[in-house]
This record gives sequence, C-alpha cells and structure tokens, in this order.
Amino acid sequence: MSVHALLTDYTVQNVILGALMLGLVSGMLGSFAVLRKQSLLGDALSHAALPGICLGFLAAGARELGAIMLGALLAGALAALLVLLLTRYSRLKTDAALGIVLSTFFALGVVLLTHIQGTNNASQGGLDAFLFGQAAATLRGDLVIMAGVTLLSLILVTGLWKEFKLVCFDPGFARALGMPVLALEVTLTVMIALAVVVGLQIVGVVLMAAMVIAPAVAARQWCRRLETMVPLAALFGIVSGISGALVSTLGRGLATGPLIVISVSLLVVVSLLFAPRRGMLWELIQRSRQRRRLRHQQLLTTLYRLAERHGDHDFQSEQGLLDSYHRTRTRAALARLEKRGWVESRQQPPQNTTHWALTGTGRDEAARILASLNTGSD
Repeated sequence: MSVHALLTDYTVQNVILGALMLGLVSGMLGSFAVLRKQSLLGDALSHAALPGICLGFLAAGARELGAIMLGALLAGALAALLVLLLTRYSRLKTDAALGIVLSTFFALGVVLLTHIQGTNNASQGGLDAFLFGQAAATLRGDLVIMAGVTLLSLILVTGLWKEFKLVCFDPGFARALGMPVLALEVTLTVMIALAVVVGLQIVGVVLMAAMVIAPAVAARQWCRRLETMVPLAALFGIVSGISGALVSTLGRGLATGPLIVISVSLLVVVSLLFAPRRGMLWELIQRSRQRRRLRHQQLLTTLYRLAERHGDHDFQSEQGLLDSYHRTRTRAALARLEKRGWVESRQQPPQNTTHWALTGTGRDEAARILASLNTGSD
C-alpha cells in the first residue's frame, strides 16, 4: 500500500486521529498525576471504568460510544472520589486505597460484563474489546466525542494553570492562600478520568494506565519546569500514538493499543538512559568524572605533602611509592595530570623507574585543594 493510499484510508485516518488525541490528553493530564505522586491513579481509574462501560451499554441498550464513555467517566470519577475520601478520612495510605478501589470496581465490571454476555443481546458483540482496545472500530462520530473531551481538558488546564501548578508543588501554601485545594484536586482527578475515557476505544481498560504515566515520566527526564514538561509529555504521547497506529496499520493483524504502549515505553527507556542530567548514562559519566577528579586531587595532595615533609618543593616521588600509597596503579592518572601541566615525570639514572614532581601550577592547585578541605572541615 502506498503512502497516499494509506493516509487516505478511512479507517487509518480515524485510528491516527484518535491516537493523536489520546496521546495529547494523556500526556498533558498525566503530568499532573506523576508530579502529585499519583501514578497508580491512572491504573485505578482505567480499571474502575469497566463497570461504567457496562452500565452505559445497559442504559443505551446498544454499543453507543457516547453512553459508554459517559458511564466510564462517571465510574472513574466515583472511584477517584472514593480514593480521596479513603485517604483523607481513614488511616489508609494512598496505595492501599487505590488497590481496594481498583480491585472492587474491576471485579464489579467483570460481573456486569459476564451478565451482559449471558443476555444474548446481539448488540453486545465487541463490548469486551474495551478491555484491550479496538482502534479499527473507531468511527468519525467517536472522534467528535473524543475531540470534545480533549478540548474540554485543554480549556480547563489553560484556565486553571496557576492553581493546578500550585496544588501540585505546594498544596499547603495554596490552602493558606485560601484556594479551594480539595475542589482543585477533585477537578484534576476527574480530568485524569477524562483522559482514561478518551483512551478506552484505542488502548482499552488494561493498558490505559501506561498512557497516563509513561509520557509524563519520559518528559520529566528532559526538563525541570512544568511549563516545559506538560507540552513535552503531550508531544511524546502524540508521537507514540501516531507511530503505534502506523505500525499496526503496516503490519496486518497487529493490535494498535499494545503497539502504542510499546512505542511510549521505548520513549521512556530512551529518556531514562540518555536524558541530560537525569539519564543513567549521564549519571555514569558524572560519577566517572567525579572519581577521576577525586583521584587527581588525591595524587596532587600526596605529592604536595611529601614535598613539604622533605622540605623540598622539587621533591620527586617514585612511581612504585605512589602506587603502594594509593593501593592502585596511578600512572594513567599522573599522565593526565602531566598533560594539564601540574606534574612532570623524571628519570633518575642509573635507576629506570619513573619519578614524579609537582610543577609550579601543580603546587598552587594542591595548595588550593588543601585549603578548601581545611575550610570545609572547619
């Protein structure tokens, strides 16, 4: 299939547009969940949406996405409010409250789904696809509903940006300023439920938690400011959504939802490894530099103290002596110090062993290091 034929295909267009809106809203709203240390909230809300899906189907009597999404939103919002109530008015921790709500609502959803399947209702076919998503079944009418939810989320985040930011980073200060912190937290939680609702058709109940968490986690590795993190998380969500949709289209028989989750998971892995100042590779490089800097400082101060003890600024220390003192080979580190002009190597005939002495700049550097150490100890 050519690129033009692929992009003009009705089903492909629907899947790509749906994945785009899913990535946008989940990345944007997931950032607030991650910063509030409520990453598992997306998992709880996505599983809690299952009974809402079933109740929406029973109310509509058919597989109408509008009714199903409304039911999922109400069920997710109710689950979120229960989590807030349990954590605020009981001794349960957040993880315990999330676990209780998740398991209870999901069990109720499975019971309702089994009941619907036992009614022999012809219109219930494919209802279980909401567990893992069925992107190919997305219609233009479904996209209109998803676009409305996405637009509402954008309006709320834009209009309440300062309030959401303060509640995420310092809810105590927000409460002191007279802000309705509880109402803002409920609004944020309901908005995350909105993100879950958007992803039900594309990704499904089981995998939606990854779309709420992963784009925000990946974006957090690359930036320090919320103003940068939220749009970057949305961008990561869009890229993973579109790439997963395209791969599933090119590879016939591949499920779209899992491929989208795999795409965003790859972004997380790349971010965790290579992001500057936060990535694992960056941390390894920094640790290596710190160890090298510490070794250089130790060698310089050792040469300085030996020279002071012998009363000779030009005192030459033998290579083997330095190796024994530091209990490791020091030649490579001394060679790097020699390139910097802080030490110089000398030969003392008839011996063939290498001796090392500080240069003038090396003595100044060693004296500065010792002075800073003495100041820190004081």
